[in-house]
Amino acid sequence: MRNILKLLFFGVVVLLLGCNKSEGKIDPVKDSVSQSLEKWLAKPVEEREALESLDFSKKSLTKSRAENVTALLFQDMQATMISNYEQQWNNRKLIYKGYSMPFYYQIFGNKPSDGRSLFISLHGGGSTTINVNDQQYNNQKHLYDQTMNTLEGVYLAPRAPSNTWDLWHQDYIDEFLNIIIQMAVAIENVNPNKVYLLGYSAGGDGVYQLVPRMADRWAAAAMMAGHPNETSPLGLKNTPFAIHVGALDNAYNRNIKAQEWKIMLDDLESSAPGTYIHDVQLHDGLEHWMNLEDAVALPWMKNYKRNPIAQKIVWKQDNRHHSSFYWIGIHENLIETGGEIIVEYNTHLNEINIISNYSNIIQLYMNDKMLNLNDPVTIKYQGNIISQKIFNRSILNIHETLSIKGDSDLSFPCIISVINNENVQE
Repeated sequence: MRNILKLLFFGVVVLLLGCNKSEGKIDPVKDSVSQSLEKWLAKPVEEREALESLDFSKKSLTKSRAENVTALLFQDMQATMISNYEQQWNNRKLIYKGYSMPFYYQIFGNKPSDGRSLFISLHGGGSTTINVNDQQYNNQKHLYDQTMNTLEGVYLAPRAPSNTWDLWHQDYIDEFLNIIIQMAVAIENVNPNKVYLLGYSAGGDGVYQLVPRMADRWAAAAMMAGHPNETSPLGLKNTPFAIHVGALDNAYNRNIKAQEWKIMLDDLESSAPGTYIHDVQLHDGLEHWMNLEDAVALPWMKNYKRNPIAQKIVWKQDNRHHSSFYWIGIHENLIETGGEIIVEYNTHLNEINIISNYSNIIQLYMNDKMLNLNDPVTIKYQGNIISQKIFNRSILNIHETLSIKGDSDLSFPCIISVINNENVQE
């Protein structure tokens, strides 16, 4: 399998690096950048030099060459993921930093032309015995089979690595989900813009926490019978969010918290129509178990696809820190728990405006779907121009952003740093 993948990959390398898109034919003379990248990719991963140390990685790229490089680096990263995790995937048990996550999945319906959907479904339980959590995991495997039979997609139920109350929002869960998404894309042809998260009870607690802090991964999400704890809904801008709770589910004030979140989401949607889409239902006469009335959330989610380059984003940093969110980044040592950043871009005006920013340094990622990178891009802070120039696309920038989440739709050929909201550096 690995040899076949390697042969296919390098066949694509030759085609893409030599392709002249404007003429639709193979260029017989490759430039030095293409040759250097091809040589670097031909080496085993463990023998490759650090890309930032190689001059060719910083050379300016055209739009078409940047697209080709993105495709190549993505295929290379997929091949590496398969090499690292294929056996674990086939054994239905992932290992990360000493933690183990068994999982089950089943495929429903025919694969659409734009790729399959992925529903990641988190079980309940929490701070209880292994046996109880195992029972909850086994229940979650087939909880929504009847509904999934009417839909299309990969339904995947993982087993939490721990048996603690916060089993679905421990720090390492984010990385497990990142691996699951990448492997589902590589192995089962999942469309990364059709990935959905749902969970029941303690799994619902996890959804409340994971979706805002990983909002750039989800097309939509659904929380069933859980509690939000300290998390905020601000990061849900651009991520449709459903809440289903029994109207009589008063343990931990789950029903009251659901009502509070409905009010908050109503207010957020009212101030920014169409960007805080939500559906909050308190099911009359029901307590913690909702008799599967909550299953309506699955087809509701299926109505939505992720926009990885949403025009305006709100990033409220969780206590589980992330260094990137959609098309912005922060150096790890500058992250502040609870810090908020609001940014937006305007394709027509070819500009980015930083509306709010707590960090001394913020990175802005740009690609040609957002802005015309062949023309000067204007960078503003609170409406005031701080830079206006053409920024260079590079292999290094593509590789750096692609490496964060292994998602080709979250890769960017331009990276700039805004320092103290007044200076811009590439």
